[in-house]
Amino acid sequence: MTSDPAEPTDPADDERHVAPGVKALGDFIKSQRRLAELSQRELARLADLSDAYLSQLERGLHEPSVRVVSGLAHALNVPSDRLLRYLGRDDLVTDASRSTESVISTDERLTESQKQSMIDVYRAFIAANDLSVKP
Repeated sequence: MTSDPAEPTDPADDERHVAPGVKALGDFIKSQRRLAELSQRELARLADLSDAYLSQLERGLHEPSVRVVSGLAHALNVPSDRLLRYLGRDDLVTDASRSTESVISTDERLTESQKQSMIDVYRAFIAANDLSVKP
C-alpha cells in the first residue's frame, strides 16, 4: 500500500523514527531551561543553536549530536553525561566522568532545585579551597 502524497501526514509518524530517550531528553532540557529562568532564545544563544532547533529538541523531534549535547550541558550547567544517558549513550560516559556533580545530578531522591543548590555549594567550596592553596 503506497501513501498518497496529497494525504496529510500524521506527526506521530515522525516521532516513531526518533531514538528512545529523545523525548525524555527534550523534557529534561525544557525543565532545566525553565529552572534556570531562560527563554528558548537565551538558551539557544548560550548553546550556539538556532531557536528553531532548540524548540525541536525540547519537543523530542530530533536526536542531538554529542557536540550539541555538550553545548547544552555547558549552557544549562549540568554534566554532559547526564544528558547522554537519556540517549542511551553510556558508551561515551566513563566511570571517571561520574564526578561529584553528576552523582548529585542523577540522585532521584532530590528535586531539581535541591540538586542545583548542592552543586552550587560544592563549587563554592572547591573555589574557596583553590584560592586558599594559591600563594
